[in-house]
Amino acid sequence: MADSSVQGIKTVLHPVKDLTAAKGVYTALLGTEPQTVSDFYIGYDIAGQHIGLVPGAGTQGMSAPVAYWHVPDIEAKLAEVTAAGATVQNPVADVGGGRLVATVTDADGNVLGLLQDS
Repeated sequence: MADSSVQGIKTVLHPVKDLTAAKGVYTALLGTEPQTVSDFYIGYDIAGQHIGLVPGAGTQGMSAPVAYWHVPDIEAKLAEVTAAGATVQNPVADVGGGRLVATVTDADGNVLGLLQDS
């Protein structure tokens, strides 16, 4: 059986309407320039965490920040949490560079992110 233990929350994505305005606020808050900048994403790596800004995230069903739990086997963890009552919001998807992500909701509607780096 694959190890499906969690490695902690290391990634938090924030939906934003104005990427440029959000970049200013998060750069000031974090005290550093972003490591990733594009028209569709800005990412900061600080203190062992990744903070991402996602414009237009509402179209992806993202209305609030989502914390991503890093796991060694996303399929196993997805099966485990759905068997326990979670509902898949977004199935496993490769977002580039071998990174796999998925989101589920708990019984109260809270969105939980799962993330596996290969």
